[in-house]
Amino acid sequence: MAKKKRGLGKGLSALIPDEPVEQEKEDGNKDSIINIDIALIEPNGGQPRKAFSNEALEELTRSIEKHGVIQPIIVRKVDDGYQLIAGERRWRASKEAGLKEIPCIVKDIEQNKSTEIALIENIQREDLNSIEEALAYNNLIKEYNLTQEKISEAVGKSRSYIANIMRLLNLSDEVIKLISKGKLTSGHGRTLLGVKNEKEQIELAKKIIEKNLSVRETEKLVKNMQKKNNKSNTKKRKKDPVLLELEENLRKRFGTKVKINSKKNKGKIEIEYYSNEDLERILEILA
Repeated sequence: MAKKKRGLGKGLSALIPDEPVEQEKEDGNKDSIINIDIALIEPNGGQPRKAFSNEALEELTRSIEKHGVIQPIIVRKVDDGYQLIAGERRWRASKEAGLKEIPCIVKDIEQNKSTEIALIENIQREDLNSIEEALAYNNLIKEYNLTQEKISEAVGKSRSYIANIMRLLNLSDEVIKLISKGKLTSGHGRTLLGVKNEKEQIELAKKIIEKNLSVRETEKLVKNMQKKNNKSNTKKRKKDPVLLELEENLRKRFGTKVKINSKKNKGKIEIEYYSNEDLERILEILA
């Protein structure tokens, strides 16, 4: 019991109170593990993944049948039983394995906080696709007022990673569906963000699937399309290679599109952002 369990990130651990809810047991140990009737536990609806891999679940079920549940699940007390906070796959697999009871740690947590923790726990543990992950981050920011910095601490990923993956939600609905279904990668999606016209974006997405194009090939395709669009404006002055290089360096620095418009000895720099959190991240870099 003294052995520390892995899996909860620094920020997630901070979100869960240290003290378990009082049990009708003589052991008042901190984070004491108790066996609870599996039928008394209900799932938490606030997690990003609604479907579970049958293959992964079957594998976990076989492991539980052989070795039992090694890591306890985390629950909270509700009126007629308990609600899951973390460990839904273990709970499901235990039911499949025919277990009557499952080891649990009971925490005294409010409903909103429980859902927030469930979201973060599942982002950490589940093999989410990039759209599910982006939606989960978006939910945490909008519904629970978490900052990208707080999420970053909880899931162990950089703020720029979170900002970039959330940008995928700016794609057209059809392209988002294709990424969700695994027909396009998040890399393809990030490249398609450079295509502002929704119709062209969808056409390109279909072309990527049809020709099985890599992300590199997609980047070339998008560049060629942008070149064709630029040719329609013959009066447009060719940009100085030095400015192009500066734009690229700034793009890498800020993790977003940067445009330098220069005219004679003056001009302006445009830095794109896609949310208030993204703006805050850029301002911190500038500071």
